Amino acid sequence: WQFMRETGMENGLKHDWYVDERSDPRKATVAAAKYLQTLDQIFDGNWLLALASYNGGPGRVQRAMKRAGGVDDFWQLQKRRGLLPRETREYVPMIMAAIIIGSHPALYGFEVGSAAPLAYERVSVPNALDLKTIAEWIGVSVDELRELNPELRRATTPVTEHDLKVPLGTAATVRMKLATADPLYVHFDFHRVKRGETLSTIARKYKVSLSELRL
Repeated sequence: WQFMRETGMENGLKHDWYVDERSDPRKATVAAAKYLQTLDQIFDGNWLLALASYNGGPGRVQRAMKRAGGVDDFWQLQKRRGLLPRETREYVPMIMAAIIIGSHPALYGFEVGSAAPLAYERVSVPNALDLKTIAEWIGVSVDELRELNPELRRATTPVTEHDLKVPLGTAATVRMKLATADPLYVHFDFHRVKRGETLSTIARKYKVSLSELRL
């Protein structure tokens, strides 16, 4: 959904060292709908300006309108060079074209088949747990878990409670294993890099390998 980090957070998407919910399809879609509704209100129901501001930012579009003498027609703003960035000038026509093609794909030479919905269950993981451990519990690959949970930025769940998506039929197994998982939770040490330090010196300090540190 092309969210900038700050805009995503303003619309309810979590972003920290462990998680970037801009990559969660469901949460990002909800946040985008919320943001578009806000932009629709800002521009009094003018959806073309709302779409332009989704790409370029509402402040930039409002400044362009002011420089154009109060013009509130996107196509007029688009014609005048220098008011809006090229990307924003092209963004709205591309969205409009996508809407038209999406409404009648066959007319434009596209064959679109329906895809099966992504099926999964959710399990609340209370602390940082290596995805490899969870994958071994339920007999899947780490890549499969990461595909279901694209919001995870690390090879572990966060240190705070997190709803992890797992394949259908595996949630009960994960919950059972979590009941005795205390020794398996991952401990993280955070280090602020000082002048002159390298990955090698930091790795030696904490007695870990370079590959572990790069994770």
